[in-house]
Amino acid sequence: MITFLIVQMAPGSPIFLKLHKAGSAGGSAITKEAIEQTKKLYGLDKPLPLRYVHWLGKIATLDFGNSYKDHRPVLEKIGETLPITIQLNLISLFLIYVIAIPIGVYSATHQHSYTDTVITLGLFILYSLPSFWVAMLLMYFFGGGAHWNWFPVAGMSEYGADTMGWWPWLLDRAWHLILPVFCLSYAGFAGLSRYARAGLLETVRQDYVRTARAYGFSERTVIYKYALRNSLIPIITLLGTLIPTLIGGSVIIESIFSIPGMGKLAFEAILSRDYPLVMGILSITAFLTLLGLILSDILYAVVDPRIKFS
Repeated sequence: MITFLIVQMAPGSPIFLKLHKAGSAGGSAITKEAIEQTKKLYGLDKPLPLRYVHWLGKIATLDFGNSYKDHRPVLEKIGETLPITIQLNLISLFLIYVIAIPIGVYSATHQHSYTDTVITLGLFILYSLPSFWVAMLLMYFFGGGAHWNWFPVAGMSEYGADTMGWWPWLLDRAWHLILPVFCLSYAGFAGLSRYARAGLLETVRQDYVRTARAYGFSERTVIYKYALRNSLIPIITLLGTLIPTLIGGSVIIESIFSIPGMGKLAFEAILSRDYPLVMGILSITAFLTLLGLILSDILYAVVDPRIKFS
């Protein structure tokens, strides 16, 4: 409801944007009658609470309406772009956890060492860098700007990639995704590694870890077999919050790298005040967030034997 109100009450009207565009193309003036007719066409002539109830009723039947821009069904447009955004986010999510957990474990097992200090400083600097600024720097230095032309900076694949074999297509796709995936991932693994470090430091002080050491197990066995699994609970909890963060970041990164995903679609929908498309994208994002929270609950039972699925 809050999102609906923010979107509807934001400055700028889709009516005036559409009529101004039509008037510029046809050279005709915008009349009051044309404004009222367009409002009635889009249902914007009704009071805001009534519009919300109407939208909510349609959402209950999975009817997200049609886009104001081209009158195509919202679900159809999202269906074309969502797989691309999910692909980007799944790769980023995988890399975040694969990188963050080993860094967190190393920092925790070498607490207060020179290496731990350097890693902590480097991660805090990395976490503080805005993704759009990092993206522009990467394009400037490695995307054929003023320095090295190592990576492509637009799209998901080269022209005609569909005609390639499976292996060349995969390499081409991976080459195109290196820069955008890095921009989506670096802040995530920088932040998550600190949670992994803090969680492991708290776990190794528990009685059962001291007991394992007293039995003469090696430090590696104590850390990876007994301490690590229980220390994963906090960073598994963060899985549900990482998904909307990554999708939100996709809006910027996909626009910068011209990737035709749901993030770029959302950016264009916001600029054109395409209310049904904006709300459709935000509803899908909310659903993916709930999915992430459910997945977190399931993973609790996997890493902690004290937690049961029942």
